[in-house]
Amino acid sequence: MKILVVGGTRFFGIPMIAKLLEDGHEVTVATRGNAANPFAGKTQQIIMDRTDPKQVKEALAGKSFDVIIDKVAYSSNDVRALLENADCRKYVQMSTCSVYEKEREGIREEEFNPASYPLKWQSRTQDYGEGKRLAERAALEYLDPADCVFVRYPIVLGENDYTGRLKFYVDHILDGIEMHVSGLDYGIAFIQEKEAGEFIAFLAERDASGPYNGSSEGWITTREIISYVESKSGKKAVLTDDGEEAPFNFMPDNESYDTSRAAGIGFRFSPLKNWIYDLLDFYMER
Repeated sequence: MKILVVGGTRFFGIPMIAKLLEDGHEVTVATRGNAANPFAGKTQQIIMDRTDPKQVKEALAGKSFDVIIDKVAYSSNDVRALLENADCRKYVQMSTCSVYEKEREGIREEEFNPASYPLKWQSRTQDYGEGKRLAERAALEYLDPADCVFVRYPIVLGENDYTGRLKFYVDHILDGIEMHVSGLDYGIAFIQEKEAGEFIAFLAERDASGPYNGSSEGWITTREIISYVESKSGKKAVLTDDGEEAPFNFMPDNESYDTSRAAGIGFRFSPLKNWIYDLLDFYMER
């Protein structure tokens, strides 16, 4: 198939594109050109600012694709700028579990239905979850729901994670830096970067539509993360009210996501604790 990937040159976009190429697809990558394309020579390249309708129209003129994978849709205007000027048969949008209003255990996809959500045309704002809700809704203005897939992930972790959120805990413990940690015993859901990328590639090939949760099985608490690093390093975490705010403090309750829809089309996610301790070891060794 001819597949356009909008974004995707770093983090879990890398295993996603690797899988698409492995499966024999003709891949075109569209980016602003600020980062090197790790698949240069193996993919075609388009330089454009996806938020600028004029640039998108010029860049995609005369081109058509079987599938567009949109990894950087953060607002309804982002989607409008792309889909008003693109020709595709299927659209796969990288969404987020932040579209759900409240974290809890066993969240299912039907708890947010983009088709019934009020549409507002707006550009990117600080409200990440609202931007993603509107991005999902906006896609339905241009394509039949049967031709749209919305991939919803919790926090993605892996060796190529440029956000440094899990690494924050390792560095602060090893260096004896004070940090403020709340909700020590709330379970947090994650997904591993390789599976995050490969699931999107998997969906691009399947007769699938609508929203799909993707998440590793189970959860882990920040207390477990801290205790593991302490036990492996022999260092003690310095927890204070005045310390630097830790990344996972926003979790108000246990969270987990039902992935039975993904299992129903043949994709199963690995248990979280099969890989997260190896990732912590990686950060400690570095």
